Amino acid sequence: MRFLIPRFSLVQGVWMVVFGFVGAVIAGGYGMLHDQVTFWLGPEYFTRFKVYQFGYEGVANPGRWVAAQIGFQASWWVGLFAGWFLGRVAIPRVDLGRAMRWCLLSVGLMLGVTLLFGVGGWVWAQWRLDETGVAQWTEAMRGFDVVDVRAFATVGYIHNGSYLGALVGLIGAVIWVWRRCLGKRG
Repeated sequence: MRFLIPRFSLVQGVWMVVFGFVGAVIAGGYGMLHDQVTFWLGPEYFTRFKVYQFGYEGVANPGRWVAAQIGFQASWWVGLFAGWFLGRVAIPRVDLGRAMRWCLLSVGLMLGVTLLFGVGGWVWAQWRLDETGVAQWTEAMRGFDVVDVRAFATVGYIHNGSYLGALVGLIGAVIWVWRRCLGKRG
């Protein structure tokens, strides 16, 4: 039951919030870089879709800067939650130095898994986007006036893979930190 309702001091609670903010900055930066790469692969994913999803439809020339802003907005909250949750697992159980070290290592694990799943999304797109796959995407995007459907769909698969990777990475990171806390190693 202590996992669900841990006891911690006010100072430990403040550190958990700090871990959350650090996670938000790291994830937001990752999202900005991620969206620079995916903008290069398929700019219409941003100029025809994401600008509407994130409220940038009035921007005259949505380019890389808008993609970076969208990348931050789409990712910071994942890092906030991940950093806070990892801190919540570690801080009440080990000293602050170990908690910081383990949480930073586990954030690195999350980033690696997220990147791996994003690459997996790209690989999946290469395999999945035959004539039938592209035709299905074309039908789904009829209202967006997308010209390069293959690039748009590829970026969509990369983004979906990255979100899945962040979730899998978070689960793995929490398990890793939890196991370290149980053994209180290193």
